[in-house]
Amino acid sequence: MPSPLSPSLVKVAVLRYRATMLPRLLSIAGALLLGAGLLPADTLELKDKAVVTGKILAEKSDQVILDLGYTVLTVPRKEIARISRDEPRAVRVKGTPAPKPQPAVEVKTGFYQSGGKLPPERPVRELVNQLGEAVVQLRTPSGLGSGFILNEEGFLMTNFHVIEGETQISVEVYHQRGGQLERRVYKQVRIVAINKFADLALLRIEDQDAPKFARVAFGDSDALAVGERVFAIGSPLGLERTVTEGILSTKTRQMQGALYLQTTAQINPGNSGGPLFNLRGEVVGVTNMKITFGEGLGFAIPVNAVKFFLDNRDAYAYATDSPSNPYRYLDPPARTRRAAPPE
Repeated sequence: MPSPLSPSLVKVAVLRYRATMLPRLLSIAGALLLGAGLLPADTLELKDKAVVTGKILAEKSDQVILDLGYTVLTVPRKEIARISRDEPRAVRVKGTPAPKPQPAVEVKTGFYQSGGKLPPERPVRELVNQLGEAVVQLRTPSGLGSGFILNEEGFLMTNFHVIEGETQISVEVYHQRGGQLERRVYKQVRIVAINKFADLALLRIEDQDAPKFARVAFGDSDALAVGERVFAIGSPLGLERTVTEGILSTKTRQMQGALYLQTTAQINPGNSGGPLFNLRGEVVGVTNMKITFGEGLGFAIPVNAVKFFLDNRDAYAYATDSPSNPYRYLDPPARTRRAAPPE
């Protein structure tokens, strides 16, 4: 008869104790994890129908080591029926406030760049050197305005009233070459899409020898706060690459049924179509008008309205034979009646 302390009896006792205590340990661990409000990624389903979740630290031939957050548990592999791996997910405990929903971050890096990780705020003097190359001057036979490049292929935004009734458009760009600015004028410019009611126009530079263009990134005009500092780059009165700085006075100024951003950054004729930036270097609006009998009363189209226009640009595609597009139609020549021969 074996002794009460023989190795075989000790081994059996340990296994029975482990089988008895394991479900209790799993229940305690589960309660601790729920109190922490987080379910880890990995799940072990045991043969006795118990389930334990945690982070697998190591897998050996005879055991799996699991981190429960508050303790580390070693589970014999022969007791495991299945191992499932999943992404961690937050769990709200009864009596605790629901977590605040995080805003969805939309990242678009195709036709235009928008969203993603927010860049840090920087001084205007640094941002101007970085962004100035993407701001352009537009000239037509009847006037001039500003614009900005959306992507490397030469698509650019401006105001509709800058190119209204015109088809002969030139774009002046200042390229960075070896630390110096090189002025270049492009004359093969096509009107891609227009919305005269929103005062927006999409153009494209199509010169054969055009290089890859520097571009800007879009911000979120809904996320702006009144009093936030902003700055504009444009060509007021033909003075290209002029920078003006101010604050956002309001972002819901209603004029003729549309909402505009109102800013104290100086806006003058020639600024139309240029970008309004925040201190992160993101475009938050398109400058388009001012009140001539007041100072510090400039207005810009919110960039979210620009995104809507660009996302639906096919619906606003420009065509000279469309009655909804502004185009100069010449009057037909008048017919002259021949005088009747004298009798």
